[in-house]
Amino acid sequence: MPPVFRFAPSPNGYLHLGHAYSALLNFELARASGGSFLLRIEDIDAARCRMEFEEAIYEDLAWLGMSWEWPVRRQSEHLGAYSAALERLAAMGLVYPSFESRAEIARLVMQQEAATSRPWPRDPDGAPLYPGHARTLPQAERERLLASGKPYALRLDMTAAVARVGDLSWTELGQGPDGESGAVVARPEAWGDLILARKETPTSYHLSVVVDDALQGVTEVVRGQDLFHATSVHRLLQALLGLPEPAYRHHQLIRDEGGHKLSKSNHATGLRALRAQGVAAAEICHRIGIMSPSGRLP
Repeated sequence: MPPVFRFAPSPNGYLHLGHAYSALLNFELARASGGSFLLRIEDIDAARCRMEFEEAIYEDLAWLGMSWEWPVRRQSEHLGAYSAALERLAAMGLVYPSFESRAEIARLVMQQEAATSRPWPRDPDGAPLYPGHARTLPQAERERLLASGKPYALRLDMTAAVARVGDLSWTELGQGPDGESGAVVARPEAWGDLILARKETPTSYHLSVVVDDALQGVTEVVRGQDLFHATSVHRLLQALLGLPEPAYRHHQLIRDEGGHKLSKSNHATGLRALRAQGVAAAEICHRIGIMSPSGRLP
């Protein structure tokens, strides 16, 4: 079967040069291999995602010379699929609600650090691992808190999940931030009891991305090195849910002059702003050092 690639931006801002690199790399790999190129809109964050940003995604990618298969999958239209996956995990006894606010979690971390005189462990993104005790709450107390309407997050019982599936790895066709390639050992426990959904949102990035990739038949996930460590979580969820394992290719990040990762708040690197300044699409390809859809560098 021909390979299937995808580019999956969130419409919470305008695309920048880093997005252009990832999108063009996926597009060119799909074309060179005779595969398919899909565009997916990851819009589960209703508070930040806006239609004007989604429309700009289509315009910017078309301006760069790309085309994709239709219809485009929009995550907000498929919340039932993520809820079903969450229910499967809950039926395995791997999901529990936690009720602490972000401020309460920060306070718990400070208390733990003060008591032990040691830094509280962090996940690969630098966020503190969940320090609460909601996993061991009596069922009656859980039900009382849920009935009260108190906000909650649904977390994965990481210890139980890892014990259920055993050792995991993935095939890395690119390179991790420390030069990792080939068969890479997955270490999902580094993320602790991560959030799978919230009261107001029935999914998270980690859960929705593995469900989408499976339902869309994605065979090669090509994305930035900033998501390299998240692959451990994705392999765990794939194993728990019986989903196919794609190959992964993590690529370098486009950085600014100070060596920082580009962000959507950095308007100077926005494709829309560059286009408005009269920069040609071919110049974008030249700046990021990738082949243009014409098959050659300008």
